[in-house]
Amino acid sequence: MTRIEVRHRGAELLRQPMLNKGSAFSAEERRTFGLEGLLPSVVTTMGEQSRRVYGHIVRKSEPLERYIGLMALQDRNEHLFHRLLLDHLEEFLPIVYTPTVGQASKRFSHIFRRGRGLWITPDHRGRIVEVLRNHTASGIRLSVVTDNQAILGIGDQGAGGIVIPIGKLSIYSAAAGVHPSEVLPLSLDVGTDNQELLGDPLYMGWRQPRLRGEEYAQLVEELVLAMTELYPGVLLQWEDFSKSNAFDLLERYRGRILSFNDDIQGTGAMTLAGLMAACRIAGQNLVDQRTVIVGGGAAGIGIAQQLRAALVMAGVDGDALTRSIAVLDSRGLITSDRERLDAYKSELAWPAELAAAAGLGEDRGLDAVVEKLAPTVLIGSSGQPGLFTEELVRAMAAKAERPIIFPLSNPTDNAEALPVDLVAWTEGRALIGTGSPFDPVEWQGREIHIGQGNNAFIFPGVGLGALVAEASAVTDGMFTVAAQALADSLSPAEIEHSQIYPSVSRLREVTRRVAAAVVTQVGEEGVGKVVEAEHVDEVIAAAMWTPAYPELEPV
Repeated sequence: MTRIEVRHRGAELLRQPMLNKGSAFSAEERRTFGLEGLLPSVVTTMGEQSRRVYGHIVRKSEPLERYIGLMALQDRNEHLFHRLLLDHLEEFLPIVYTPTVGQASKRFSHIFRRGRGLWITPDHRGRIVEVLRNHTASGIRLSVVTDNQAILGIGDQGAGGIVIPIGKLSIYSAAAGVHPSEVLPLSLDVGTDNQELLGDPLYMGWRQPRLRGEEYAQLVEELVLAMTELYPGVLLQWEDFSKSNAFDLLERYRGRILSFNDDIQGTGAMTLAGLMAACRIAGQNLVDQRTVIVGGGAAGIGIAQQLRAALVMAGVDGDALTRSIAVLDSRGLITSDRERLDAYKSELAWPAELAAAAGLGEDRGLDAVVEKLAPTVLIGSSGQPGLFTEELVRAMAAKAERPIIFPLSNPTDNAEALPVDLVAWTEGRALIGTGSPFDPVEWQGREIHIGQGNNAFIFPGVGLGALVAEASAVTDGMFTVAAQALADSLSPAEIEHSQIYPSVSRLREVTRRVAAAVVTQVGEEGVGKVVEAEHVDEVIAAAMWTPAYPELEPV
């Protein structure tokens, strides 16, 4: 049991969420710390507390109200919050993270109770180190930072974007066992262009148009310098930046601070894992797939990059590599003859002559691409609900024995198609992965489980592995082995139900496997400690915190 020296007494101790045990304080602790009379007389266990508070939460019918209840619990008692989350991962992960967290972000200024993490604004220029020191925690090992501009599929949410880092870090603690006292949610609140927020008298963010250009870059630079000064070896996860900023910041800082972008790299690895699993279920090979990705943002490009890297490792090159992956944005198939082609899209652009040879002339839209390229894989990261129509899916399914279809856009209302429709339109042949949770689908007496392609299967393990191995950088190879570890983690029962991702209830187990693969890869690449194979699992297990009340020692 962990021992902590405590100076707080009485009611002040009950107000410390990392120290508060509530009704679980023993009789001796109540005498020692001046708590007698401040709590009901019965001493309860954490398990009893978890059952009681679970009843409180599930009595709330609305997901947003459940979110508010869970966040209030976290503000009172960190250990109990994470115990409850672990006890009910499958039920509460969609509450503390997607899809409910999107609604919480939109409503942030109206449901705000208590600050958690830090908001860095342009008013803090030249003083960011000082502002970071205002946070009570020292020894921060992990931070998730967003500038709030591209929250899930709902766009600019200003100061409310902080709920994304809060949710991600809750998952890090629950799934990877990173101690909650060692994490820091950060919002770069550089203003907003969301006119609804700016016009809301209750809006709590920096009430200015969004900062851009050199001033924005300088603020980010100061933040990174401050983080490296105060928290040597910290892992920084970039989250929900606009696509141009996301790629720019990833490349600029990946060699200067231990960091990665979950929207690009995490989503790419998660999707690659799903494709590997789907091919395994279908008895096919990844190199034989023809993939169409709809969405030219950070997620879509990240998926394409990760898949491309896997195909290159498998020996695919030249025109065969190009033809294997077609990426579409709002203007259709990305081709080399396009004017003003974004730099981050150029490596995935089809040569114009290759598109023409495939029969794609002026019309390079989704319907034409599916007709001419006959894809076996269709992935959506467009944020456009209903984009995968019945006509489109039936056209694809007519030429693919086991069509692999991933409507990944979040939240649920943004999904490109619903699993129940995809099953019907493909006569039960589709292998489906979604970004949000969906119920199983019945088809001709068979129950088809819908795998949720949640980045929570990737980023906690990558982060934990990088920290355990004391990596100097998060490499592309670490994400490739993470994807393979995730794909290999499917149980026989999950494979039998055509489920291409593990059940969320197995998240902590899967995270350990991903972390082990990452630790091994760090050693092989020479970017951190080498941990002997027979000791990897032991080292990871020792690094994973489990919610349990510490022993308090008065000082």
